[in-house]
Amino acid sequence: MDDAKKLWSWWQSLLVAFRGRFTLGGWARFVQWLTGTVLCPEEHTITQILTALGLEAEWRNLERFAEYGAWDRQAVERQLMRLVEQEHPARWGKYHPVALDDTKEHRSSAKVWGPCTFHESTARSPNRATTVRAHNWVVLGDLAPGKPWTYLPVASRLYFRKSQLPLGETFQTKTALAVEMLRQADAESAAPILGAFDGAYAMSTVVKPCLVPPPGRRRIEVVTRLRKDARLYEPLQPAPKNPKGGRPRQWGKRLPGPQDHEQWPVPWQNGRAYIYGRLRNFRYKHLRCCWSVSGPQQIMAAYVFDVPGYDKLWATITSAEDLSPAQALSANGARFRQEDGFRDHKQRLGMEECRAWTKEPILRTFQVQMVAQTLLRLLQFRLDATCADAWRPAPAWNPRKRHASILDLRRLFWKHRARFTQVLAALANLKKPPQTKYHCGPPTTRAA
Repeated sequence: MDDAKKLWSWWQSLLVAFRGRFTLGGWARFVQWLTGTVLCPEEHTITQILTALGLEAEWRNLERFAEYGAWDRQAVERQLMRLVEQEHPARWGKYHPVALDDTKEHRSSAKVWGPCTFHESTARSPNRATTVRAHNWVVLGDLAPGKPWTYLPVASRLYFRKSQLPLGETFQTKTALAVEMLRQADAESAAPILGAFDGAYAMSTVVKPCLVPPPGRRRIEVVTRLRKDARLYEPLQPAPKNPKGGRPRQWGKRLPGPQDHEQWPVPWQNGRAYIYGRLRNFRYKHLRCCWSVSGPQQIMAAYVFDVPGYDKLWATITSAEDLSPAQALSANGARFRQEDGFRDHKQRLGMEECRAWTKEPILRTFQVQMVAQTLLRLLQFRLDATCADAWRPAPAWNPRKRHASILDLRRLFWKHRARFTQVLAALANLKKPPQTKYHCGPPTTRAA
């Protein structure tokens, strides 16, 4: 795409959505910071961002804005959710699919605000110490169906271990933070939420609050990985009251777990779904049951999928019984797009290059990077709808490439860096609107 004016107008139309969340000067700094994050080719610190834009004179203003500027992070998150819902609403059947997981941002200094220590095995990271210091972020993002699915992060929370809680912070578990973000997404969505997450969040403290909402709130459906030794039960059938008294039964007959799926009283069936980049044939077993995590009152759909090319079976469980087996398998596989999003956040947008030391710059830097990633994907949807082949031609070394990456989008911005720099320099001259001066003293009388 060679039209820099059109590209900037689209980018500006996305940024204008956040105008009401800042003061006029604050919004100008926010736009410079966010756009500079995309344009900066090296370390994504404020100094490097402004140097890449030729705005070194604005260094003090942006640093003070990152530390002391008026910034409502919750309002920015809500606005980002509304913008995604307006630009490209994610729908899978009648549901709005979202992915939930946590990621670590390593920090080397003990003087940085908010990190916790974590133990990592040398097998996973042979060149890293077994004990690392890192920020642990719980992140929620939309999953837009397609070939492939697209991940758009919209909300995040910083988790602290209770024994390493910073002064003045309130302790919340990861599961409580997860439910809080799911409820926030549900409040901004026109369709009911379908939460896709790993087995680490398949706990009663997440599943039960989703399936049994507070009064006036919608039920949030879930799809997640099922442990091989999960406790499954037959739905309890209504029975007459025992004349001898005693406590009534809560659970039905115990069923074999996924590791003993051959004992399930259901046959193998065949299906076809888009998984991991291509259409795949698979076979599956479907069991209607109750799950110990969700409680005896909730009927769940448990699956065991046998996908060719994978050694292990995929055990999946969902509360959305109206999803077909192919839809449940695709939604569960799509959550791995969030892992790709974490990689882009770290390698392309500077998550692992953060040099902030105090609370507000740390929280705001992560949010700026997250918003930049989502806005790039929204811009990609516009580009694909108008000039898909023109803006990202297949490279010579990969002529079969069909899907755009975050790096492709950043290269498009780099192509028009000079034009963007001129506009961002003009934003630096924005002034606050003139204020009317009111006379607060006693009224004066004019001499006749």
